[in-house]
Amino acid sequence: MTILDTVNKLKSGEITSRSLVESLKATFEADKKSELPLNAFLEIFEDATAKAEACDKEIAEAKAKGSLDKLFEEKPLLGVPFASKDNINVRGQKITCGSKILEGYVAPYSATVINRLEKAGAIPLGRCNQDEFAMGSSTEYSSYGPTRNPANRQYVSGGSSGGSAAAVASNQAVFGIGTETGGSVRLPASYCGIYGLKPTYGVLSRWGVVAYGSSLDQVGILGHTPRDIALPLYAMAGEDFYDDTSADLPCKEDLKNLKAYTDFSSLKIAVPKQFAETKGLDEDVAKVFEETKQWFISKGAKIEIVDLPILDASIASYYVIALSEAASNLSRFDGIRYGNRIDSGKGYDELYVETRSNGFGPEVKRRIIIGNYVLSEQFSGSTYKKGMSVRARIQKEVAKLYESYDLILCPTCPTAAFKLGQKVDNPLEMYLSDLYTVFVNLSRCTSISVPAGKNRDGMPVGIQFAGPMFSEAKILSIAQAWEDEKGNN
Repeated sequence: MTILDTVNKLKSGEITSRSLVESLKATFEADKKSELPLNAFLEIFEDATAKAEACDKEIAEAKAKGSLDKLFEEKPLLGVPFASKDNINVRGQKITCGSKILEGYVAPYSATVINRLEKAGAIPLGRCNQDEFAMGSSTEYSSYGPTRNPANRQYVSGGSSGGSAAAVASNQAVFGIGTETGGSVRLPASYCGIYGLKPTYGVLSRWGVVAYGSSLDQVGILGHTPRDIALPLYAMAGEDFYDDTSADLPCKEDLKNLKAYTDFSSLKIAVPKQFAETKGLDEDVAKVFEETKQWFISKGAKIEIVDLPILDASIASYYVIALSEAASNLSRFDGIRYGNRIDSGKGYDELYVETRSNGFGPEVKRRIIIGNYVLSEQFSGSTYKKGMSVRARIQKEVAKLYESYDLILCPTCPTAAFKLGQKVDNPLEMYLSDLYTVFVNLSRCTSISVPAGKNRDGMPVGIQFAGPMFSEAKILSIAQAWEDEKGNN
């Protein structure tokens, strides 16, 4: 069910929040016993049922007073359970970031996005699997096993928010939240055949979200429809006292009752030459991309190929910056302050080495080593400064492009989902999964991956609608027009 379906049935009494949570729990328990479990959730929270019962009580009292509509006006997500990625703090619940180094750690407070969703009435259902510390594109780098794709369980779900995406796509949660640094919400959305939004940097507070690359990280939303993304975004968006990088979202009220876009004749769309002519683009993805372009043209939109040579350097710039920031951020996991500790009694140096060597997985270690190498000018020279310089140019040139165009249209990923194990030992090929997504993070703009078709193996293919900063309402309304026409096909 969509959020709107769920709310309407809660209002009418056709279902209760408790019965919904219990049903989702039963689905999770049954899936755990299946031959090929999805492994979308790592854990369903024990207090989810109690929170659902509290919501049902509120609904019953408001119905008796005749103030049900007013209640849902104040709490538009009342009684709706959602999935949360395992790197977002939920007070009193375990949080491991998919890593053994945080095994058993309990969050002492809730992230701002969780507090705001709960204030809107939503219920945190459980924590979802992810690539360890959000470092990966397939959720195969989790210390708790891979998450499988609901469309075909022999395939990856994408990453690093693969657990949240698989939970939504398999109807184990009504909607989900994840995080992305270079495409970790849009990529699994594409692979699993659902919608995934990366908001403008700062629109959703990062307070209470475990950092990977702080200048790139952003909470994102996964749903069955654009409206399923718009309403949680409405609830969570806005400036936060605890996050100095946070910002208010203009046109926020348009998200509460999202309308489908109609003015296509005035829409100008840019397709970067660097993405249109990429040799690594899968034939089936290219076909879906062409069909998407033709849909926009049939609606009256104007599409032009543009040349942005700086995009060729986006993947290199991204990994230089992200891995450098990761090396810095993950230095806090040292066996002293957080999580597990392996102490042989030989001193602090040995404690650090043994704790981190045993606690981190191979991909996290690889990225920490590369990041520290880049940050050491005696070894890498001015690599980090060059990466930041390229980023500044990307941000400037993308912003300039949006002065003439409303959207950038491109595939979400060069391929559809691949089979489990296919790329896990080839980090370079795995990194190139982010080829079309990282420019959005580097430019701090917003983008949504929409389910646009399938490849010859029946695996979903996503296409991106990317817009300028703070244009969430517009790109979601365009995506809703797409959903209204294509959603049932």
